[in-house]
Amino acid sequence: MLAFFLAVLATESVHEGSLLSTALFLVGLALVGLATVGRLWCSLYISGYKQAQLVTTGPYSVCRNPLYFFSLLGFAGIGFATETLTFAVVMVAAMLFAYPSVIRREEQTLREKFGAAFEEYCARTPRLFPDFSRFTEPESWTVNPRIFRRSMGEVVWFVWFVGIIELVEALHEYRFVEPVVRLP
Repeated sequence: MLAFFLAVLATESVHEGSLLSTALFLVGLALVGLATVGRLWCSLYISGYKQAQLVTTGPYSVCRNPLYFFSLLGFAGIGFATETLTFAVVMVAAMLFAYPSVIRREEQTLREKFGAAFEEYCARTPRLFPDFSRFTEPESWTVNPRIFRRSMGEVVWFVWFVGIIELVEALHEYRFVEPVVRLP
């Protein structure tokens, strides 16, 4: 987080003050909003079930790793909120570099725990990018409120990052800090 803050502090968008700058920020805000709501949706389904059963409904019916998909949207959103394409590309690239190994490890654990049921799930459900035509949901779902409440706290960081970006923009605007680099 500190490295991100310092990078944003040292840079400024070449588009600053333009319509494109506003559009990039709004796209970023929309993606952060989708990521936040999407991760909360996922958390409803795995709160209390993650280790106990194979969850294959709700967001888990459209892809096997919806939390990571929504995180990808959030990372892209944070990048766009800087009003640069550069940060958006770097954030998405970092996510796409780091998460495949995490996904493989988690899938191996699920494969060992749930065997054939997990293999069948893999055969019909995309790994990361959702196929919404496969959406199914139960009539009702029981949620562990303590675990879900913790998830709400964890997802707030997407919004905090946008706040940090706006704080840095104000520091630049009021000349408390001069950016060193202007990025496209």
